[in-house]
Amino acid sequence: MRYAIYFAPPLNDPLTRVATNWLGRNAFTDETVEAPAITGLNDAEIAFHTAAPRRYGFHGTLKAPFRLAADTSETELVAALTAFAATVREFQIPQMTIERIGSFFALIPTEPVADLNDLAGRAVRDFDRFRAPLSEAEIERRAPQNLTPAQLANLQRWGYPYVFDEFRFHMTLTGPVGASDAARVEQALHAFFDPVLSEPVEVRNFALFTEAERGAPFQVHSLFPLTASEQRRSA
Repeated sequence: MRYAIYFAPPLNDPLTRVATNWLGRNAFTDETVEAPAITGLNDAEIAFHTAAPRRYGFHGTLKAPFRLAADTSETELVAALTAFAATVREFQIPQMTIERIGSFFALIPTEPVADLNDLAGRAVRDFDRFRAPLSEAEIERRAPQNLTPAQLANLQRWGYPYVFDEFRFHMTLTGPVGASDAARVEQALHAFFDPVLSEPVEVRNFALFTEAERGAPFQVHSLFPLTASEQRRSA
């Protein structure tokens, strides 16, 4: 079993509904969703390009997947997440946009969001006591030879290369897309997502996702509402 701390909008959020249709799977229910009709891409192409993110479900990473440390339990993790959520106030991502990151497409904020970066940094630090050390195989899967020195140091210390100064919040929409298909896929993504990207994304909760065994689909275990008030946060 692995656990991950992600941002995921609630089940009935318009962005969740659109992303679920695009990815072809609902991470809340683990149900398969019929592929959307999109001009320029057929069903097989959509299924191919969304295969990797479909398994993880629609999310933005705060703390990457980890196995529980031997001296901790799921019950303790859930209790700690509940207490943590009470120290974080709700905030907005003012605007999201579609961008190609390396070879894949994702939703990203148009401008840095300090509250979001702070939430991710706190999640990495505060819940590291629940993370079992990486195995050699897990380290190799991160292709350490391709990481920068800072990213490699993060991997060794925090179990994930892209934290703190290396963190870039994103909500993955595709796997790797070849150059010959990139323009068509990007056009399809804009046609599908742009109608729900005109409004800010409300960050009112974060989520605990679970992976029953390596390679299994990630599912939403629990949502944790952010309940801190401005007064409490500044205290």
